Amino acid sequence: MCKHILNAQVSIRASCCKRWFDCPECHQEASDHPLRRTEEIVLACKKCKKVFRKNTSAEMDESDEYCPHCDNHYVLDAKTKEKKLVVEFQGSKDVLDKRMKLRSQILGLDDDDEERLG
Repeated sequence: MCKHILNAQVSIRASCCKRWFDCPECHQEASDHPLRRTEEIVLACKKCKKVFRKNTSAEMDESDEYCPHCDNHYVLDAKTKEKKLVVEFQGSKDVLDKRMKLRSQILGLDDDDEERLG
């Protein structure tokens, strides 16, 4: 399972080390050498598990985006993991932390006092 491309439909056989990878980044992480580029690539469809070859020097047309054995569309827009930043906003009247609310109740503070003290 590729951690870089979440919807990888084929595996690629690296011509340099004869090992299978889901993407070039997976090869880079697992190997101590750069990926060697060739005119012909060997792919394995993840749907039907059959291997086929594609010539990369020729211009690709729409039929080259499908597995020749099962017609699985393997050239898809890559879905990569997105880094998300979650920001919580605390309004002047809202208390997100229960400990802060408890502190206010114990000390008998109202909202204005709480805003001044922080």
